[in-house]
Amino acid sequence: MDKGDGSIRYILMGEGAGTTFTIDDSTGDIHAIQRLDREVKGQYVLRAQARNRLTDWPLEPESQFIVKIQDINDNEPRFPDGPYRASVPEMSSIGTSVIQLTATDADDPTYGNSARVVYSILEGQPYFSVDAKTGLVRVSLADMDRETRENYTVVIQAKDMGGQLGGLAGTTTVSISLSDVNDNPPMFDQMGSVVGRIWAKDRDVGVNAEMTYSIIDGDGRETFDISTDPSNLFGIITIKKPLDFESKRSYTLKVEGANSQQDPASRLRGAFKDVTIVHVSVEDVDEAPVFDSPAYYIEVAEDAQIDTVIGVVSARDPDAANNTMR
Repeated sequence: MDKGDGSIRYILMGEGAGTTFTIDDSTGDIHAIQRLDREVKGQYVLRAQARNRLTDWPLEPESQFIVKIQDINDNEPRFPDGPYRASVPEMSSIGTSVIQLTATDADDPTYGNSARVVYSILEGQPYFSVDAKTGLVRVSLADMDRETRENYTVVIQAKDMGGQLGGLAGTTTVSISLSDVNDNPPMFDQMGSVVGRIWAKDRDVGVNAEMTYSIIDGDGRETFDISTDPSNLFGIITIKKPLDFESKRSYTLKVEGANSQQDPASRLRGAFKDVTIVHVSVEDVDEAPVFDSPAYYIEVAEDAQIDTVIGVVSARDPDAANNTMR
């Protein structure tokens, strides 16, 4: 019915009418008067009607229509929970899972590739890798040793448009630490430790470093004993029989330090052990003289003269020096 003579006036009602959209009341053309963001509002429901410009009488019923905002790639992927922290047992095999990462993209996943994310690793090779489709971070270098290096920083990128040129990207960091497994044998501080407290070092930590000690050989097995202190770190050597410098001046002990903890995460099996030789030197102390007899019986005549010799007693010095008695 519109003959183009200006007798018809078009009006617009509904969501965003007059604020987001406007209508040319002479032609019926609808224009957006504000920037449209699909991620804020994806569609608008509007109503339009033609009326007589002079009488304002409706020339038709209201027509309803939907304005759907078409997506463009204007949002980069984001890691909502980053940065991340993760831990993986040392000595893990290649392919061991470390952490699952998920990036989100606010663009429309049903339209084009704007929200199709591909993952890649920017920093952290050759120790770790990431699955391009799933974002799962894995170990990519076998037998990493916590005692050599404990902490790693990995940078992961998520890029939309399927990773193609022109896609938008977001990054996050993952701080990965190696947890300890029992993979180190103990080592004694030195050979030839003196009697007292000895220590076998274990580079593992926690229960993986707890030690037990035993005397496995030597001529002092019957004279000395060894126990583990309450901290499970030190071996305490004690005397269980009296020592006599004049009878035996030194002993040799063969001591074993063992860590028998079995860590399920370790691929190594069997107790970890080390052996050291402990030389024990007995020091001389000044002992009291000893008489040849515990008691003497001497008879003397009652009329014996002064200075008469009535008998002899004898004492000796049990020390190696054999000092003169007086």
